[in-house]
Amino acid sequence: MTSITLGPLAFPLPPLLLLPALLLAAWLARRLAPPPSAAGSENSIWLAALLGLVAARAAHLLRHAESYAATPWAALDIRDGGWSAGPGLAVAAVVLLWRSDRLPQARRALAIAAGSGVMLWAALNGSLQFAQPPQQLRELPPVMLRALPTEAGAPAPQPLAALLDGRPMVVNLWATWCGPCRAEMPVLVAAQQSRPDVRFVFANQGERPEDVQRYLAAERLQLRDVWLDVGSALGPALGSRGLPTTVFFDADGRRVDAHLGVLNAAALQARLARWPTPGPGVTPARP
Repeated sequence: MTSITLGPLAFPLPPLLLLPALLLAAWLARRLAPPPSAAGSENSIWLAALLGLVAARAAHLLRHAESYAATPWAALDIRDGGWSAGPGLAVAAVVLLWRSDRLPQARRALAIAAGSGVMLWAALNGSLQFAQPPQQLRELPPVMLRALPTEAGAPAPQPLAALLDGRPMVVNLWATWCGPCRAEMPVLVAAQQSRPDVRFVFANQGERPEDVQRYLAAERLQLRDVWLDVGSALGPALGSRGLPTTVFFDADGRRVDAHLGVLNAAALQARLARWPTPGPGVTPARP
């Protein structure tokens, strides 16, 4: 599952799992610490969480510094989902050790609170993975897509798996009425043009062919591989009902990443970096 839906709003699920873990840890830190240090113990949890998140973001930016170099302001856009959990947890642990030294009477409370929070976070993430059908985790779902009609006509519908051609594949779920979809479209168009070794599939959700064609013509978007998901079945099959949703598959059709919301150029490049650009003379696989 990539997102949860509340009325007309969709929220990415993984970041939301951190909140109950932090609330539990903060509550335990205050509850278990001796009264004189209860407030300081709780504040230590929030301080460790804050600095841990900063470290997790910084580690991601350093790891993908080349991707963010062209648009450094994108480093402030935390909606791109770029975090490195390992460094974040390490910094949070160091902060808690430092605070434990400053609040010796709260050491036991901080240890129990931090351990409980991490265990709950791990359990929630594990439950999220366990709750997803196997095809959402590893395989392309058996959803039929129709190619956008051209002057030559409309080919027969094909399952998403039939679009695998030996290249990694990026599947973008979008609609013309979706503002965030429209905002990220130029970034995806540029990536499709610059990375012919990766197949970009644009699966429009539930709109008429003429509406899609009118939008592409009005925006002058030179977009290839536009498909129609007539019944809007692909989003639920991938575990997300929100738009835009972008899912990354390797050349064998195994799901390796997913993102709900707008992808900026830096975030997209960081995800594509898992597939280095072929050297000169290497011809990308095509259908």
